[in-house]
Amino acid sequence: MSKDRLVIFDTTLRDGEQSPGAAMTKDEKLRIARQLERLKVDVIEAGFAAASPGDAEAIRAIAEVIKDSTVCSLARTGEADIRAAGAAIKPAARGRIHTFIATSPIHMEKKLRMQPEQVLEAAVAAVKLARQFTDDVEFSAEDAGRSDVDFLVRIFEAVIKAGAGTINVPDTVGYAVPAQWRERMRELLERVPNSDKVIWSTHCHNDLGMAVANSLAAVQAGARQVECTINGLGERAGNASLEEIVMAVRTRSDVFKLETGIDTRQIVATSKLVSSITGYPVQPNKAVVGANAFAHESGIHQDGVLKHRETYEIMRPQDVGWVKNRLTLGKLSGRNAFRARLQELGIVVESEEQLNHAFARFKALADKKSEIFDEDLQALMSDETQEIELEHYKLVSARFHSETGETPTAALTLSIGGQEKQTESSGSGPVDAAFRAIESVVQSGTELMLYSVNAITTGTDAQGEVTVRLAHGGRVVNGQGADTDIIVASAKAYLNALNKLHSNALKLNPQAETI
Repeated sequence: MSKDRLVIFDTTLRDGEQSPGAAMTKDEKLRIARQLERLKVDVIEAGFAAASPGDAEAIRAIAEVIKDSTVCSLARTGEADIRAAGAAIKPAARGRIHTFIATSPIHMEKKLRMQPEQVLEAAVAAVKLARQFTDDVEFSAEDAGRSDVDFLVRIFEAVIKAGAGTINVPDTVGYAVPAQWRERMRELLERVPNSDKVIWSTHCHNDLGMAVANSLAAVQAGARQVECTINGLGERAGNASLEEIVMAVRTRSDVFKLETGIDTRQIVATSKLVSSITGYPVQPNKAVVGANAFAHESGIHQDGVLKHRETYEIMRPQDVGWVKNRLTLGKLSGRNAFRARLQELGIVVESEEQLNHAFARFKALADKKSEIFDEDLQALMSDETQEIELEHYKLVSARFHSETGETPTAALTLSIGGQEKQTESSGSGPVDAAFRAIESVVQSGTELMLYSVNAITTGTDAQGEVTVRLAHGGRVVNGQGADTDIIVASAKAYLNALNKLHSNALKLNPQAETI
């Protein structure tokens, strides 16, 4: 690999999925993987094969269809994990096994209950076994930020001799600061005798809000792979944000003097897809992909941008995929125009039946809204996919009453396992009444952890997209619903979350161990 090229390793489907409620079905993972390939990421970490049969199946399915990106599976150093990863990536045009073990004193003593020499032996054995399945093996030292540097030098030298081609230095708990992380990476590259034989990588968490800064500091010290996620998704405070890393390297080429292979025009579309599938909305002031990322409110700023864009804009919005909410279709549009626009948006329709069902819903939406934008279509198709996959509970019809000084009520007709049931309840507001009505017949015993509303487009007739997070029996799931009626969208989101709890298509729990 050229020393002027930065490898982008995306772990949205693995580490990003560990966000509470963000576990995905196989089909959802496939949709994101295809979009990551359009984005031209170098490596897609598709999952953790040993975590569950469902995760292994999803990795294999991704490996079968992705041709332009390397498909990777995470694995602990145990033989069963390595073999599961090897089997999962077998169909890939280019496959990688990413094996890891903890190297910090606190992790070795308290979690692994292993001596340093045992950890080193396990790491070398894992890399050697992984090489039986693929020539592309990555090794990570979990919690490298709190590990003894002398031990890191020893273990990295040993795994490189064993055949690892990429060495990852993770800040697993988000403890590092940029100056320290730059120095840690520089010292490792200088002290590991065979450091020139491998690509050095970094994987930073955002617990102190410095994941991107730490990753870029490592790049300045010689790292040539960054592990990151779309929208910075990930457990706890998340991971380094792919879009921020890529655009920082591109915008400040005078500092980094590197290039990536990323098609930056696909960034916004990828961000929106990941947000819609996981149920994690993007904050308006999020760098690069937030709704306000290129908005200018100050009169001075507006005047400057109008006179010369670069006075206040260091990036062009169209370079990352921002375009005006372009009117694409209307109530008179035909099925072929609908299909063609979905294809332009990168939305894959699996069958004519799905297309016909989606087109009928599009027509219904067009009767409510005079203008249908790309964002509306993306929300509609996300809702469509969820409904087809998970339809044990379904909203058939709804009637709400809310009046000043009166207690709001909701009367719903639900389809439960194919049988229609009527239910009615009151609440502190119409949304509360709707949720109480659903629970009066479902009696799920869930805990409502999050209720969030976002407008998909501008205007008073915009669709509202609602995210509901439910917890039950140790499981956490996100449900989503979209509609021009926010109360209907709320009921859809609640039912979608219940469907996920009911479905066996989702992993029971995201993997417990991470790097």
